[in-house]
Amino acid sequence: MSREQKKLAVLIDADNSQPKIIEGLLDEIANYGVASVKRIYGDWTDTKLKGWKNALLEHGIHPMQQFAYTTGKNATDSAMIIDAMDLLYAKNFDGFCIVSSDSDFTRLASRIRESGLTVYGFGEKKTPKSFMSACDKFIYTENLRSDEIEETDKAEKPKEPIKDISRDIRLLAILRNAVDDTSDYTGWSYLGSVGQKIVNKIPEFDSRNYGFKKLFDLMQSTNLFEFKEDSSFKTKAVYVRCKRSRNYV
Repeated sequence: MSREQKKLAVLIDADNSQPKIIEGLLDEIANYGVASVKRIYGDWTDTKLKGWKNALLEHGIHPMQQFAYTTGKNATDSAMIIDAMDLLYAKNFDGFCIVSSDSDFTRLASRIRESGLTVYGFGEKKTPKSFMSACDKFIYTENLRSDEIEETDKAEKPKEPIKDISRDIRLLAILRNAVDDTSDYTGWSYLGSVGQKIVNKIPEFDSRNYGFKKLFDLMQSTNLFEFKEDSSFKTKAVYVRCKRSRNYV
């Protein structure tokens, strides 16, 4: 019998999100649990949000109306925070997904985590570090856009140069340290533990940020690690060790 999935509350800031990410967003959230509540906040009388209409209908996202009473004041953020606290106090959820690139949700994320719930943040790469660090895990929405949209963007924008992973000293140090911190006396470490260790330190870390779908692919491309598989469990387990560690058994 499979384990019960986590119940998640998904709260989207329409002013700081785009409808083209919605399919990838919901697919990503499905990796962490079930979206029991899906709400999106904004002033729906504003024509700037009209692009969300089809996305809301197709994916069953409930629009929450918040009029912009005063210019320069973000009433949407306030409404979203109040709703989040109401849902938190109801104690019906295991975690929250906050979709925004706004630092105003930093304290909200911290408060939810203080209550023992998991916070998944979703936003653009321009999102302030304070909000990303306040989440258990933060995913860049640029990584969630569909292939069709990406192909269109490639035709419109000049192609960015591929990052040379071997020259990224900070990344290599992060990977090595995570393996060292989680390894046993033989130097081997469970790949899943390595990934969790990195995210615990750097919530916004994601192999997709470097052009790889999985952590295994990213680490393998550096040519700094060796791998082995253990098929003694129902699911295949992958272990990793730094190649420099030749003194291990």
